[in-house]
Amino acid sequence: MSTSGKSPVMLSYHILLYNRALHPEHFPIKGRRVERQQGAFELEAWVMSGAHQLRFEGRGLCACELVSEEMEGRFPREGVVSSAPCLGEREYEHLFERDRIQYINTAQTETLSENLFIATYEELLGVAKRHNSLIHRWNDEAGACLSMIDIEQRPREVQVDAYHLIASGGFVLRTETIFQMNK
Repeated sequence: MSTSGKSPVMLSYHILLYNRALHPEHFPIKGRRVERQQGAFELEAWVMSGAHQLRFEGRGLCACELVSEEMEGRFPREGVVSSAPCLGEREYEHLFERDRIQYINTAQTETLSENLFIATYEELLGVAKRHNSLIHRWNDEAGACLSMIDIEQRPREVQVDAYHLIASGGFVLRTETIFQMNK
């Protein structure tokens, strides 16, 4: 596994926030989970090979986060609130004022050596098993890959930790997303 420099995979990942639902027929979904907080919100997560989508509905708002490799013309453009590359570390917040919903996201990318990549892969599989996380495993030309979504509900908010490990280049993308219902 070669991990020198910034991999082409790392340079092509984007995170998009939408103020509308995305349609599943446009995405190669490998797993799905729906979490509900009675009378407050619903969160639907889709896991894909190296990608994820989160749909949050609450207080009349429907918002989606999409993290994926950018492919020209592949992403819907209608309803985009923000779009940014996933490179290094970044933080982003957006307040959906009318609905009093705060969206908070942090993203971090790394390129790991082969040994660290394998150790991280195995560690995350253990976490996924303990937390009953939503996962998808597949192989690329360099080895085993993993996408994992871990959802934690709290009073008036939901936190989603997502990890995408791509063996080619030792690429790791971690995102933490919070949808918070303000008073």
